[in-house]
Formats: sequence, C-alpha cells, structure tokens
Amino acid sequence: METMTETIELEDAYQVATYKKFPFALERGEDVWVYTTDGRRFLDLYGGHAVVSTGHSHPRIVEAIHSQANRLIFYSNLVYSDVRARAATKLIQIAPELLSKVFFVNSGTEANESAMKTARMLTERKKIISFEGAFHGRTPGSLAACGLPKYSQGVAPMLDGHIRAPFGDSSAVEKLIDDDTAAVILEPIQSMAGVIMAGRDFYHDLRDICDAAGAMLIYDEVQTGMGRTGEFFFAGRDGVVPDMITLAKGIASGVPMGAVLMTEAIAGEIKTGDLGTTFGGGMIASAALEATVDVICDEGLLDNVRENSLYLKAELKELPAVEEVRGLGYLLGLTFKSGDAKPYQAGLLDRNIITGVADDTRVLRLLPPLTLKKPEIDLFINALSDIA
Repeated sequence: METMTETIELEDAYQVATYKKFPFALERGEDVWVYTTDGRRFLDLYGGHAVVSTGHSHPRIVEAIHSQANRLIFYSNLVYSDVRARAATKLIQIAPELLSKVFFVNSGTEANESAMKTARMLTERKKIISFEGAFHGRTPGSLAACGLPKYSQGVAPMLDGHIRAPFGDSSAVEKLIDDDTAAVILEPIQSMAGVIMAGRDFYHDLRDICDAAGAMLIYDEVQTGMGRTGEFFFAGRDGVVPDMITLAKGIASGVPMGAVLMTEAIAGEIKTGDLGTTFGGGMIASAALEATVDVICDEGLLDNVRENSLYLKAELKELPAVEEVRGLGYLLGLTFKSGDAKPYQAGLLDRNIITGVADDTRVLRLLPPLTLKKPEIDLFINALSDIA
C-alpha cells in the first residue's frame, strides 16, 4: 500500500486538478469517522458532499453490495432485475403519494437534465425558470439553469431558453412565466449558495403559479433528499408536492446513483426511447439504494436527524462567534460575526474535524451522515468554541 505522500503524488501526477483537496489521503471509514493512511482519525461533518447518508461503510450497505456483486455485477435496462425492482419499490414507497414512478440515472446533474428534458418534451415548450443562487450540476443543461455565475464563466454559448428569478420571490416568477414555460426548477434549500431557504408561502405560490400556467414544478432534492432534512424529502412539506423530484448524493450511501421521481401522468406520456441510460439502475447501485432505505427506516435515522439537529442548532446559537444558523436537519449553514468562514473551517480541520464551505465565503456548511449523535456534536461544539 502506498504511503500518504505517495498517494498524493500519484493523484497530482495523473488526475486532472479539478478540486482543491484536503492535505491527506483516506483509507477507511466507520460511521461518522474517517481514517487517514498515516493513522489520523477525523470527525466527518461533510459526508463527501452530503453523500454518506447512513455513515461510512455501514455493515448492511457493505453486505448488500457484496451479496449482489457475488450474484451479478451489472446488466443494462434491457433486462428485468429483481434488485432493481425492489429498489424502485422502496423508493416509491417513501415518496410523496402523487409521485409513483422512477427513472434511475447515475448522478444529480443527469437527473436534472432528464427532468428538464422531460418537461420540454411533454409540454412542447422551451422556457425553464430557475433561480439566482441555484446549483443544478455541471453538464450543459444543468449549468444553464445554474444561478451561480462562476460555474458558467468561460462556457459559451449557454443553452438557451433559461431564465432566472430571485429565490423566494414568487411575484417575480409570476411575471416571468408564460405559455412557453415548460417548468420551474428549484432547490428547496439552496445549499451551495449558503444554505438559503425561502419563506413557507413561496413553495405554495410556485405550485399555484405552475398549475395556472400549465408548467411543471421540479424540486432538485439532490442534497435535501433521502432524509437530510429529517424527512425523506422536502417535497410534501406543508402539502406542496412537485411534478418531479431529482435525487442523487445520499440515495445509495456512496455508490453513484441518481433518480427522477415523477407522477403517473408524466410517466404515462413518456414513450420507449425518450429517455435512456446505460448504467442507471445498475444492480450494485440498486442493492445499495434498497439497503439505504432499510437502514434509514430500521435505525430511526429520520428521528435521529430531527432530534439531534435541534440540539446541534441550539448549541451553536449559544456560541458568541456564531451569527446565524441556517437550514433544516443535517443541512446547516453557519455564519460568523467575523465574516469569513474559512478560518473556522481551517481551525476545525486542524482539530481533525471535516466541514465544508459554500459559494458564499461567510458560510460554513455541515452535511454529516444521518447517524451523527450528541457525543460527536459535543466534540464539534467544543472544538468550535476553542477556535472562537
């Protein structure tokens, strides 16, 4: 096995440098902890970009992957599959009642591209309304819907038909929507923008506005989905259900997978060949998804997120350095009275705690596994107190 220095040198030599990485190499993980090749242990409050929903290498996820790999690693959607059938069933059983069909893909940006393509295809309209501050992925269609300008710099021409409204401003959407609008797409909580959530009426208004215009409402729940807010989905909150939900990140506990949930009415209009993907709904990913849903349900992880996120937020609000705590469940953003969040991220990393930042440099993001409990929260609070 390579040393940490050798691993870093090899990656730097042969991998395209698209990310600014933490200065260590990980070799294993367990629950909310990860371990470096030189023997250090880190508390992971970032979860690999909100991916590690059930904790690192949960035994039931590992067993599900291992068992399926022994049976059949992969075959495409040209065949029926028992494990894919069970995964689809599990996902629809936890979805809001009106969303009864799923299209499996491989990532969040593919899910968003597929949802927007479906809306345009079925409505025969061109316009997509998204929001300032939105992040929907890095492929061309998703990037065109992105409301964070830095991600589209130098990428021209952008796909046309996309316009943006201020997030949380339903009157602006009402002015922009027309009979050529296929869909409105939004992250219910804008994570990359700094964990921004709109007022309760905004989501109701969007549903009403889309219905009146004959446009589809799409929730990008790549980050808010799969239990992160303390419910399986943001969709359904206060009775608002979109026409489609896009998913990825924690859907399969770290195995690459994405999905589009949709209504029966939408699914019924999609013809053979309208959508496709080679690897979407693969056997390994399906096994991991099935086990992920089971672990979240059997181990009470939604209750854990609801209970312990309230504790975490209450403890954070007592810290003199903290100005604001944003978000729901285990999708939280902290701002500090000093302004810049990066010194706090660096200070926590020095104390062996991994956190994230946002496009807004004032915001420290917390996206831990759904298994995070009070003892680890206390470790984090004490470390942050020490820095402050």
